[in-house]
Amino acid sequence: MGYAEVCVNSPVAPRQTFSYAIPSGMNISIGQAVLVPFGEKVLQGIVLALSEYPAVAETREIAEIIEPQPVLSPAAVSLAGWISQYYLSPIFDAVALMLPPGFERKALTFITASPLLPDFDLSSLTPDQKLLLETVRKEDKVNLRRLENKTGKKKSQSIISQLVKRGLATRSYELEPVRASPRQEPYLNLAISPDQAQQEASSLNKSGARKQAALLDFLIQQPGTVSLAAARKETRSNKSVVDALVSKGLVATEYIQTRRDPLSAWNVNLSLPLPLTASQDAVFRPIRKSLAEQTDSKIFLLHGVTGSGKTEIYLQALAETIKTGKRGIVLVPEIALTPQTIERFASRFPGKVAVLHSQLSLGEQFDEWQRIRAGEFDVVIGPRSALFAPQPDLGLIIVDEEHEWTYKQDDKSPRYHTRNVAIKLSGLTGATVILGSATPDVETFYHACRGDYHLLHLPERVTPSENAPLPRVEIVDLKDELKAGNRSLFSHSLSEAISNAVTAGEQVILFLNRRGAATFIQCRNCGFTLNCRRCDVPLSYHLDEDMLVCHQCNYRTAVPRVCPRCQSRRIKFLGTGTQKLEQETGTAFPQARLLRWDSDATRKKDSHREILERFRSHQADILIGTQMVTKGLDLPRVTLVGAVNADYGLNRPDFRAGERTFQLLSQVAGRAGRGPRGGQVIIQTYTPEHYAIQAAAKHDYSLFYEREITYRRQLHNPPFSRLARLTFSHTNDAFCRKEAENLRRLLIEERDARGIAGLTVIGPAPAFIHRLRGRFRWQLVLRGADPSAFLAPVSIPQGWAIDIDPVGL
Repeated sequence: MGYAEVCVNSPVAPRQTFSYAIPSGMNISIGQAVLVPFGEKVLQGIVLALSEYPAVAETREIAEIIEPQPVLSPAAVSLAGWISQYYLSPIFDAVALMLPPGFERKALTFITASPLLPDFDLSSLTPDQKLLLETVRKEDKVNLRRLENKTGKKKSQSIISQLVKRGLATRSYELEPVRASPRQEPYLNLAISPDQAQQEASSLNKSGARKQAALLDFLIQQPGTVSLAAARKETRSNKSVVDALVSKGLVATEYIQTRRDPLSAWNVNLSLPLPLTASQDAVFRPIRKSLAEQTDSKIFLLHGVTGSGKTEIYLQALAETIKTGKRGIVLVPEIALTPQTIERFASRFPGKVAVLHSQLSLGEQFDEWQRIRAGEFDVVIGPRSALFAPQPDLGLIIVDEEHEWTYKQDDKSPRYHTRNVAIKLSGLTGATVILGSATPDVETFYHACRGDYHLLHLPERVTPSENAPLPRVEIVDLKDELKAGNRSLFSHSLSEAISNAVTAGEQVILFLNRRGAATFIQCRNCGFTLNCRRCDVPLSYHLDEDMLVCHQCNYRTAVPRVCPRCQSRRIKFLGTGTQKLEQETGTAFPQARLLRWDSDATRKKDSHREILERFRSHQADILIGTQMVTKGLDLPRVTLVGAVNADYGLNRPDFRAGERTFQLLSQVAGRAGRGPRGGQVIIQTYTPEHYAIQAAAKHDYSLFYEREITYRRQLHNPPFSRLARLTFSHTNDAFCRKEAENLRRLLIEERDARGIAGLTVIGPAPAFIHRLRGRFRWQLVLRGADPSAFLAPVSIPQGWAIDIDPVGL
């Protein structure tokens, strides 16, 4: 008998697998999905290893196989193990990243009443026990969730345990229904010969059944089967018409599997490779050599200024990959970038591009995933989750805008960074990795300078022509504007530039990294600020809804007419967001057509594509947006970019604040001047002397990097150390703080006992947002050479979230 090491889909399963015996006659492979007994339940599991001997003395048998073919490749199994080990996450959390969409199914608990013995005395039950037992006896079995909703979770579970103990009820477990499966569409065809159908249609017309006759005539004219939806639409028939013809034996129905195609509505024109400039050819040669010869230089950092033609390098690298019989994955940092990226790649590889992102329906994600696994696509495009697509014969991974912090999953386990996982996947598959950015992450650039990655430079723009200059940048000191009596959102320079651009038929982008209309409201009488009742953050005012909204938990409430504390009516709206900017822009420039691009304006499925298409087709003159407008957009009509307030985020208590400000300003500046008219950028700030703003205005990454890396070295921050953040949350603040202090003592004792030098425990301290969704949060930060290895053997108490290599503190 063989044995399998299985990771189990259970929240109580730790960072380990469980040994199960393989029943005689059952063929099991690594990566296969199975059902296994786990406690009283039967749960999903994935086989991660096979062995001749069990890891424990007693084992239970695998219950059954879920799918005949493995759902994970050997490389995916190895990658999941590395993610779990490196990021200290439960193994199934790592495996779940790579499973088919909709695969995860929780175990549901059902309660069934046992037959009552004739002499059983019902009066021995409490009223609550009687009520719940009567509810269960009315049906064969009842979902425990229904009982919990009826009587409360803790109370119902306690009563059920009492009934089970007395033999009056039993528990059983089933997996919840399948959430995603192939779509089966009904199709119609004739059940009789066309000549017979013609006679039947004539008879139906004579008898007054004209709709049935029309549908029959329509089917006679079709060369084969036709979808029910198309037939009903063409003949304006309803379901009863179809059912009547089926019941008479004139028409047959069959179900055919069809694909839900997320690109079905896209009109994509074929494009051909562009001739490379001398600079592009110089960086492309080593990439092509790596792809063709499988050389050791697998990781490339492509550092190219905005508009330098990095995308063309990506496209031609993919073409080379496909020539060798391999395939590629292209990662973008946000869904907002996906529409234009899809167009570029789909036009170069028509019919061979798959898309995976969270705004697709579950059915669309399922179909794309299955076709990717079948090898039907040369290229997969999407945000960070697309890295785990089951792309066979992987030869190239492109991480565009590699510096973006959205590549870090920090809201749930495993808290992985896409860039690091891509590099690990490269080692497992032999794929080449291209990390591309105009403003590389400081740590990435440091490793490239040290020789860990192969550094490639594209120093000149190729749009609108080769060696085109970068847009000129003007820094406006908002302190001077205030001294001159200008209290509007627009400096004199920006106001004049917007008027000139709109009058000339050009386009403008205004960047403000705050959404809503006002960032908080305050009583001018007593100073009271209205905060979220569940989070320690001020509520933002949203103009379009006339509501106060928490940007953390989405709590919403009406704007108070009077101050809740002192009853004063002197309530002031303070701070500015994109909605307020849109309002003031409309007032200042009434002749301009406006468009806003932020998360409030992109809640619908195709919102990003629709907004981009409207602006690109010049249905708007001014685009107002948050960081969504800063990245990757190629809009030749944009001649002016205005950073309305460059200081947002600059003074956050995070050592990366300067880096993020520089990156945002550099990226948004890069949207200007991509057409023949050139461009200009105006940065409005209260701190014009800050090195991040000065470097962004000069388009000088080296200037910024040298200053930043000096600070990092002095303070021993990454890349000269590594960090781990441990966060504990609880509804009781005092308990939360006590737990944090206890863990600090435990970690210091562990460090000292193991004699680990250079490891610092910082904190505990309240998290930046102290209370979030009703729970207080305290955090510890470890700084050292390898905090992940230090924490791996430590038994961390329940309730702690571990973030290895956090991108924000």
